[in-house]
Amino acid sequence: MTDHDPAFADAIRAFVRAHLPPDIRAAVRAGHPVARARTIAWNEILAQAGYLVPHWPEEWGGRGWSVAQQLAFDEVLCTEDAPELNAVTFDMIGPVLVRYGSPAQRARFLPAIASGRQWWCQGYSEPNAGSDLAALATRAVREGDDYLVTGSKIWTSYAQYADWMFCLVRTGHEGRPQEGISFLLLDMRSPGVTVRPIVGIHGWVVFNEVFLDGVRVPVSQRVGEENGGWTIAKALLEFERLKLARIGENKRRRTRLLAVTEPRGLTQAPWFRERFAMLEARLLALEAHAARFLARAQAGERIGAEVSMLKLRGSQLIQLWEELTVEALGPEAWALDERAFGGAPLEPDGPQALHQAIGGTASSRRFLSRGYTIAGGSSEIQHNILAKQVLGL
Repeated sequence: MTDHDPAFADAIRAFVRAHLPPDIRAAVRAGHPVARARTIAWNEILAQAGYLVPHWPEEWGGRGWSVAQQLAFDEVLCTEDAPELNAVTFDMIGPVLVRYGSPAQRARFLPAIASGRQWWCQGYSEPNAGSDLAALATRAVREGDDYLVTGSKIWTSYAQYADWMFCLVRTGHEGRPQEGISFLLLDMRSPGVTVRPIVGIHGWVVFNEVFLDGVRVPVSQRVGEENGGWTIAKALLEFERLKLARIGENKRRRTRLLAVTEPRGLTQAPWFRERFAMLEARLLALEAHAARFLARAQAGERIGAEVSMLKLRGSQLIQLWEELTVEALGPEAWALDERAFGGAPLEPDGPQALHQAIGGTASSRRFLSRGYTIAGGSSEIQHNILAKQVLGL
């Protein structure tokens, strides 16, 4: 993806190598979650250099980068062991406010987001409204200048850290279900907000349940018109479509795999060479396919529903890299993470750091990777989109 402008990619790579704190690099290389405070510290470094929201308009702290530049930037961050940026904050709610927010909302939120210090979460899915968002039941009842919001959200990524949530709520019941939905900005510190972490099989907290019990949200924090939230919700998803191939994340996992298999001589084993060649071919095909969509976007053409192929293939490939890593390591992929036994943290450049880092979290990362084919639209949903909107079945 970066080959179209090597000088651009080289400049970003040099910046990351010079400024990414070693402890953050070590944690990402290990596959460990990066603490919120350290993530914000990295956000601030990027913000000071103008690299946190470079795809935003210049008037709001961006650089007006093209889609190609943004994708190249994201890929370099992955291949240089930098944390994945919070897409919900920088790629979703930021662009939505730029396009649909009122002047007061833009002035209030965009500078705070662009500083790197404000964290957002996405209040879409509900226990009975996951892939079918039109079935959401969280309701917002108008009371003077406020809405009283009651309901619950689930699978809310990193809500335990979030300052704000952008939330889909039901404000009307007439007509089609999509016509009664509004888009609200909700302060996570408001009375009535309860966050219950969901501990995954990998032992980490990524997702949460969020309970809203009569939460008061000012009408001034509604984006767009009442009952007009569905249009905004669909537009928001457009901001992430070209990133769903996750080229950089796939390359990150390929690098990790080679780092632990080459010293063991596994790369010469026939079974490994066959499996690796298959995944490498799929990655090359994915990258070429993404480049085709990128060229269409750069030309101002409509991308279309077939972009779902990127999400489908990219998320599946991430899982295949992780599975091959676990199979290659065998018993060494089990509980080798010294943190599980209360040991000292990894030295960023210690002699055994890479082995401990990748081997010690391989099983956890494999479990974590299962979520890639669910979050952002499950593989089943992607198949349905392609069948109905592309193949006409």
